[in-house]
Amino acid sequence: MEGEGDGGRSDEAAVAKVYGEIASAYEVLYPSLHRYGDRVERFLAGVVKPDLRVLDVGCGPALHTRGLDASVDVVGLDVAPEMLELARRARPSGTWRVHSYLDPVPADLGLFDVALAIGCLDFCDDLPRVLGHLGRALKPGGRMLFTVLERRQGLEAHEEATRRVRTADTDVTLHLWSAVETARAVDIAGLRTDFYLHAPGWELLAEERTMWFGWWYVTRG
Repeated sequence: MEGEGDGGRSDEAAVAKVYGEIASAYEVLYPSLHRYGDRVERFLAGVVKPDLRVLDVGCGPALHTRGLDASVDVVGLDVAPEMLELARRARPSGTWRVHSYLDPVPADLGLFDVALAIGCLDFCDDLPRVLGHLGRALKPGGRMLFTVLERRQGLEAHEEATRRVRTADTDVTLHLWSAVETARAVDIAGLRTDFYLHAPGWELLAEERTMWFGWWYVTRG
């Protein structure tokens, strides 16, 4: 399986730069990302109750969590300060912090009932490590929905483990994981798979192509 060492660090600055540059236009450029076929909204509606704590990893401008009930404690992590500023404006009561998922979730943030990692693990080169960090941030019985770009033979542009793509004026590496690799990483992280779905993710505008995700609904044991 991919993912030894800190290879992902080399791309982190590039990813932060890309998302920082598009932050102000993000919702206009990628309106479909708010919905993802309503999968994120339906997940949150089913698991989030008043007074719970929700961790939004790779939160961007907090599209998914800004509208949660005021009693819910929302914490968002992202590598782009510009995105976090938009999140802060959208939900001033939230806690928004610059943080890389390659590092453990800071202990001072406490444990969470629910976590999201939607669209951000596209740049993850060490899935077991990152899922381990996120799993340890969940309370026992805590629920998480995360996505990974899924590697699948026979699906064009999804057959290799990595893809180098140009976004604006910066090259970044996308990492694609097979369902078997992801299931193994979930297990290593001490998580249990509740449900899995292979479904569309986002549009690669330069190629007019839809990139497909593995959607993973998991629980900490």
